[in-house]
Amino acid sequence: MTFTATPARLSTQDADFEAQFQARLHWSADTDAAIEQRVADILADVQQRGDAAVLDYTARFDGLSADSVSALELTQTELKAAFDAIPQAQRQALEFAAARVRSYHEAQKQACGQSWSYRDADGTLLGQKVTPLDRVGIYVPGGKAAYPSSVLMNAIPAHVAGVGEIIMVVPTPQGVKNPLVLAAAYVAGVTRAFTVGGAQAVAALAYGTATIPAVNKITGPGNAYVAAAKRRVFGTVGIDMIAGPSEILVLADGSTPPDWVAMDLFSQAEHDELAQSILLCPDAAYIDQVQAAIDRLLPTMPRADIIAKSLTGRGALVHTRSMEEACALSNRIAPEHLEVSSADPHRWEPLLLHAGAIFLGAYTSESLGDYCAGPNHVLPTSGTARFSSPLGVYDFQKRSSLIEVSAAGARVLGPVAAVLAYGEGLQAHARAAEMRLE
Repeated sequence: MTFTATPARLSTQDADFEAQFQARLHWSADTDAAIEQRVADILADVQQRGDAAVLDYTARFDGLSADSVSALELTQTELKAAFDAIPQAQRQALEFAAARVRSYHEAQKQACGQSWSYRDADGTLLGQKVTPLDRVGIYVPGGKAAYPSSVLMNAIPAHVAGVGEIIMVVPTPQGVKNPLVLAAAYVAGVTRAFTVGGAQAVAALAYGTATIPAVNKITGPGNAYVAAAKRRVFGTVGIDMIAGPSEILVLADGSTPPDWVAMDLFSQAEHDELAQSILLCPDAAYIDQVQAAIDRLLPTMPRADIIAKSLTGRGALVHTRSMEEACALSNRIAPEHLEVSSADPHRWEPLLLHAGAIFLGAYTSESLGDYCAGPNHVLPTSGTARFSSPLGVYDFQKRSSLIEVSAAGARVLGPVAAVLAYGEGLQAHARAAEMRLE
């Protein structure tokens, strides 16, 4: 079968560019009403029946029957056995990637995750106490594909943050366990793991069952049912984000081999028909070369059908007036992955304000960030990079303010607090401050 991919060819100089551009970017995060209702029913059932409901849904959706949820738990012995059994090249790759991810998040913890305090001249102590969450749940997708990299990216920053227990849930349709996922759980320091997935796994983590402990926060991507479940349990537990389809935006000045850029566009398109791959470039002839590379390389890809549908349905090759205009458009898009495929990427990086991760230079393919560069690959999508950040150590910590007011400090702060409290009509607040002055 021959596949063709025809991303939209746009130019910022076209009169209707704005309308075409917005139409290509549009993606609705609205969840199907039927999915919402089904998820609501599953959450309520797991909250009420606990383990029994988890077993029923695991048998129904994953074709995996068990007498108890305990039978669905993966022991540390099994995780280590999986690690020992995989090929040496995979063991070495896991350990190498894990070491880099851990090193990056250790540096992140030093930069922003420490407690601090200081004293005023009157002896008042003010500060911030940073403590890890007690227990977190990480959801690892396991339906269409297996994602050991997601295990590393979710579990390692939690481990570095000092989280006491890391509970992993992963669907295993028909009971088929991916050894690389199990090995990654062993390398990343997962505390407990269960072969449970879907909305029922999110419910079990949020509410707790007789076997699966309730957690403080749930992280990790999943399908529409998982996303809907995470949205509904937010407030009972914390969540990382509601992720949309994967995205890549390439800013190119024409200096990178076009085959490299075409393959980088493929790298996101192969995830999902709804994934988005966009090229912004001021060189029309270079855009032609990239399209030619797409046509030549697509038939060689095992997931050519998905790539073709993604590029044709949501992809775009955009001719801009300049690299400066390309940077401005990038800021409007706020992409998940942003490649600056330029001979001088540091010239453009200061202009780029909104992106989940920025990949500088022709040799920095997005795929390196997905697996082993070190920074986290759980990134904001659908324009949310305008106000949110990659998953990190800070997602597994919380901050408490420290206040210790001295007698001298109370004499300074008390009258101010009393005036404001009386102004709000809160006399007890005012008197509590004034009593320290008597």
